[in-house]
Amino acid sequence: MTDVSHRPADGARSPRPFPTLYPIIDVDLCAIRGLDPLSVAHACLDGGAGLLQLRRKGSSAGSGALLALTRAVLAVAGGYSAEVIVNDRTDVAMMAPANGVHIGQQDLPVDIVRRLLGPTRMIGISTHTSEQVDDALAGPADYVAVGPVFRTNTKDTGYTARGLSLVRHAAGRGKPVVAIGGITLATAPEILLAGAASVAVISDLLEGGRIAARVRAYLDGVG
Repeated sequence: MTDVSHRPADGARSPRPFPTLYPIIDVDLCAIRGLDPLSVAHACLDGGAGLLQLRRKGSSAGSGALLALTRAVLAVAGGYSAEVIVNDRTDVAMMAPANGVHIGQQDLPVDIVRRLLGPTRMIGISTHTSEQVDDALAGPADYVAVGPVFRTNTKDTGYTARGLSLVRHAAGRGKPVVAIGGITLATAPEILLAGAASVAVISDLLEGGRIAARVRAYLDGVG
């Protein structure tokens, strides 16, 4: 594992290893599958997840609903000493307050997000090319997400599957690398062997309807 200082919302630094599993709770996917995202988050925490991301891309629900959900997940996560990251929405991360934010290439620049969030909260950034990886590693983000590693229907990034080559390009250069895109329980170990510190998983955690058990299976297999 790669060490990184997780940044709790209260501002105190709490160094710990970056978790090998990074569940993403996609609100829109939960709606499609008839699942309550708070219940999904709770199940991930029950399974041993120490870091969650809340993501809502295409939902028609307003910002207030996402803020309320984020605060509810934070309340639950606190009982597990787990951390919660908000996708894209720096404003929601600030108001909740969440432990950090994950941004994409079309979102606010990382240096501006860092000024808004301050020095103590976590920032991750998505990358899809070697140039984007190089820029992210040189900037103020705490971790770099690389993908899509494999083909995925969960999110249209506008990029074809990157395979493991981009993971290898990013790995071992001073920041944790989080691989994302089409990852399954079967493929997670090879991705970590390629140099990723963590695998971000969305839909595969919902397979079989036993989310906590699925999370434990990942942690047993890759932790």
